[in-house]
Amino acid sequence: MLRRRLADRLKKGMKDKDACVVSTVRLILAAVKDRDIASRTKGGGEEVSDQDILGVLQMMVRQREEAIVLYEKGGREELARQEAEEIRVIRSFLPEQMSDDETASAVHATIAEIGAEGIKDMGRTMALLKERYAGRMNFGRASAVVKSELTGR
Repeated sequence: MLRRRLADRLKKGMKDKDACVVSTVRLILAAVKDRDIASRTKGGGEEVSDQDILGVLQMMVRQREEAIVLYEKGGREELARQEAEEIRVIRSFLPEQMSDDETASAVHATIAEIGAEGIKDMGRTMALLKERYAGRMNFGRASAVVKSELTGR
């Protein structure tokens, strides 16, 4: 379903002559294709799931956010604006992001559900959160909450 939305958005962007949308969606599709190829070489299926695509999209947003910080430090405002526009396009394919309170609530519920007791359970906790909230949760923030909860800090 997400692949269809990406293809439709590419066509619309081409029709509207929106260079930012076209280039960004092409970058997304290339990243998804790379993930498909990696999956096949590991013996996986033909195409990765929508959940995997959401992970790719989140990674792309994170990369661009980091680039914006560097561009702004270097006085390259035009490049920072371009990255921000790409983020806007990428986020249009992501579901609405969870707030910090919703993230904390989901972390608490997941920890309680699996009976996580210490930092050794962080991997299991994060894996379950990623499975359930792919594309909706900022896992950097969630990781900090999980670590805090599991270490008692």
